[in-house]
Amino acid sequence: NLIANTTTQAGLKIRAELDRAHYPVGIKVTDAELSALNLKLGPFHGDWNYALFPVLKRK
Repeated sequence: NLIANTTTQAGLKIRAELDRAHYPVGIKVTDAELSALNLKLGPFHGDWNYALFPVLKRK
């Protein structure tokens, strides 16, 4: 396992485990639902790496 053998000079520790749960497939997210999210794509492989933040409603 590549992650299990990962080390850094700064001493970063990696912990990973296999998620064997079953999840539903074929769930469609509409463009409107996706655009309503406060989603920030990562600078490297933003299609895989992203952060989801709360949507703050202004008064």
